[in-house]
Amino acid sequence: MTLTSLLLAAALQLAPPPGDVPPTALPSTELRIVVTPVEPVMHPGDSLQLQARLEDESGAPVTGLPIRFFMAGGHFEAEVREDGMVFAGATATVPVSVVAFRQGEPPLIQQVEVRIVPGPATRVELGAVPGRMVAGQSFRVSARSFSRDDDVRDDLMDWSSSNSAVIQVSSRGVVTAVGPGTATVQASAGSVNATREVEVVEARVARIELTPGEVSARQGDVVPFSARALDEDGREIPGLQPVWTFFPGQGLMDQEGRFVGYDPGEYTVMASFGSATAQAAVDLEARDVRRPVEVVGRLPRTLFTTEEVWLHPNGVNAYLGTGSGGDRFYALDISDPTNPIVTDSVVANTRRVNDLMTTPDGRYMVFTREGAADRRNGLVIAQLYDPAHPVPIAEFTDGVTAGVHSSFIYHQEEYGTHVYLTNNGTGAIHILDISDPYNPVEAAQWRTPRPEAGRTLHDVDVQDGLAYLSYWNDGLVILDVGNGAKGGSPSNPQFVSQVKYDLNEEYRDVEARSGPGFIRGTHTAWRHENYVFVGDEVFPAEDVLGAKDASASRAFGNLHVFDVSDLENPRKVAWWKPDHGGVHNVWVAGDTLYMGAYNAGFRTFDISGELMGDLGAQEREMVHVHTGDMDGYVANSPMTWGVVVRDGLAYVNDMYNGLWIIRMLPREPRRLVP
Repeated sequence: MTLTSLLLAAALQLAPPPGDVPPTALPSTELRIVVTPVEPVMHPGDSLQLQARLEDESGAPVTGLPIRFFMAGGHFEAEVREDGMVFAGATATVPVSVVAFRQGEPPLIQQVEVRIVPGPATRVELGAVPGRMVAGQSFRVSARSFSRDDDVRDDLMDWSSSNSAVIQVSSRGVVTAVGPGTATVQASAGSVNATREVEVVEARVARIELTPGEVSARQGDVVPFSARALDEDGREIPGLQPVWTFFPGQGLMDQEGRFVGYDPGEYTVMASFGSATAQAAVDLEARDVRRPVEVVGRLPRTLFTTEEVWLHPNGVNAYLGTGSGGDRFYALDISDPTNPIVTDSVVANTRRVNDLMTTPDGRYMVFTREGAADRRNGLVIAQLYDPAHPVPIAEFTDGVTAGVHSSFIYHQEEYGTHVYLTNNGTGAIHILDISDPYNPVEAAQWRTPRPEAGRTLHDVDVQDGLAYLSYWNDGLVILDVGNGAKGGSPSNPQFVSQVKYDLNEEYRDVEARSGPGFIRGTHTAWRHENYVFVGDEVFPAEDVLGAKDASASRAFGNLHVFDVSDLENPRKVAWWKPDHGGVHNVWVAGDTLYMGAYNAGFRTFDISGELMGDLGAQEREMVHVHTGDMDGYVANSPMTWGVVVRDGLAYVNDMYNGLWIIRMLPREPRRLVP
């Protein structure tokens, strides 16, 4: 049963509140619930009062039965009160169940879908538009409109040129140079627009110098090309950009001339300036990164589900969280990775230890709490003077009693040691100074300006004084907490940049499979060199009809790769879309990305070199292990949470099957046919 179904079932067990007394005799005719507005539409930040009334089959009103409203999905995007008041937080389609309670009979239920759509357009963003062209050149230019909240709209753009004798623009944004002069290209969405001035030069391209002319590489390698337009005298015509194409096969080429091919084989890259063209030959061999794998050790856990795993800096001890009612975490001895053993457990007032981490010196650790009996969740600090036997010494609950889902410990010489923790209730990040771990003190808070009904902070990663926040409906947010980019510190975090993407468009197939109200959001982030790897968490709203166990449901969720070499302007350059399972937590070591892929198990990917395009199509996957166990918490069903990597070993935590210790083996040399 899904979370949505469980919540609704619980709601229907509630007796009508005092004062709402059903009639002793019910009408004998069929009843129906009529909800207004009939097709409610809202913008983020809006509130709306839903109304409901009962009618009999003739349309006559029926009174005396209490009616209540319950969310049936979209719990991260809106708030619905029992009286029908809806608060919109983020774009989504939110199903609402309207329930009329009847004494001695099943309740009547009507469902209405509340559509939360982007607000009015406040800006238009143009894609790349060449500043100079020659007569005969054509470019397809993209344009998108955005609301005040930076939500992408689906406006059909109005295109125009200030001088059609110089530049002509089609209704779909194809820009064509006609004759010499200067003209302004404009894309409009309602009253807002974006413009770019384009000069058409009076010149004729006689020849193109395309380099390199021949190249050999591997599938997935990014090959940069450059093209110079030359006149009849062999002089370069400055400022021109070619139109890049390639054939045959699958791959990607950007407007800067970078090409990546997805399959081994022969490709032709072509640069054109109007009618003048030049070609280059590209030969790609197989990437060939698959590797054998070995399961070194196992520690099954079946009393509770298994949550996060963390390794002590000494490499001898590890810690394993629990969930689904789990009131403890386990301390492990992993000195013999073939035989990990439990050395102790720490029981706490919680039903889930979702996250745990040690300080860099290994003397202390923190673990998070969700579902505490007294509703005072927060986090707990434990001392690790004996790493095999943690001892709680302090807790922090101020303002975070709703629960802490994730936390991250980061030390800076200038500022000391801090914990960055998420607030389940407000969606804020709290920063705690634990320089004195017995007396944690809050240093700062920060949150996005989104309405609270749609604000959720799921995870945080801190590196080089920058905090990378996985902000669910708000995408990736980067804060300066000591880096110096914006003068920030742990006590004065400063906004650096943000990159959002359209979750509704990204996962429209999930909604098509199971209906609206599904779970989707920016879940995790990891900075590595010039890239941030971002994973989404996505689960359908309902199970597959008639199915059970492993066939009933699956995770979705894609991996996004953002180039942050320009920290203030992150841009998406690559991605991976799983064919089964999703993306949960990731770890990067060297040129390898390790992934817990939920019900797809454990996976690793080659991320060497420059990244661009579809990483799956480039066959960058190195290892895939099905982490199901016939004797697991859920039999033979993988639900891989994440991984921590140390000394060539991957410590993989699976929610249903405990701890796996896995090693990728060296590649065997290819055997040549004599």
